[in-house]
Amino acid sequence: MTIRVALADDQALVRAGFRMIVESQPGMQVAGEAADGQEAIELVRRERPDVILMDIRMPRVDGIEATRQVAQETKGETRVVILTTYELDEYVFDALAAGASGFLLKAAPPEDLIRAIEVVAAGNALLDPSVTRRLIEEFAKRPEPAFKRPKELGSLTERELEVLRAVARGLTNHEIATKLHVGETTIKTHVSHLLDKLDLRDRVQAVILAYEAGLVDRS
Repeated sequence: MTIRVALADDQALVRAGFRMIVESQPGMQVAGEAADGQEAIELVRRERPDVILMDIRMPRVDGIEATRQVAQETKGETRVVILTTYELDEYVFDALAAGASGFLLKAAPPEDLIRAIEVVAAGNALLDPSVTRRLIEEFAKRPEPAFKRPKELGSLTERELEVLRAVARGLTNHEIATKLHVGETTIKTHVSHLLDKLDLRDRVQAVILAYEAGLVDRS
């Protein structure tokens, strides 16, 4: 199956570079380009790409609002990868909360870009543990939220809640498995079940929900 990729960045040279990388892959094709957030939203409506690479800082509509609209309108069918110049751009958290499936440095090597597209197109989140931990640090700096506990949390088993807390602390499946003295496959199953029960797309949303629900100590 060919992965259709849209490109949204206000710099034509950046788009050209990404286009070259994407088109070099036999299983991928460029579904179109956008020079600002509004164009990105319209492009997604028109083309329904599998993945859109989205810059954060763009004119008219920024990447965060464009991500929010794309996520809502496509119900997650078009996956958003945020492009950023800095390792943890101050707006990356907001973009992830808006519905992005991960983020990638613009300076990342081509093989990382290809992997990012493949990972999110397969329905996974591009968020390695180091990124999760930086997100947690970002959470810790923010004002205490008014906790929102979705009723679906009540459907989780004690073990699933334990796994959710561990995911929110930035632990990998391997680290959780070691901590709980079970196999990594078992942890993958628990993660899959809790995402289904909570109607979450991926680990990114799980981390955000766990903090918003007050399941994790923010200190």
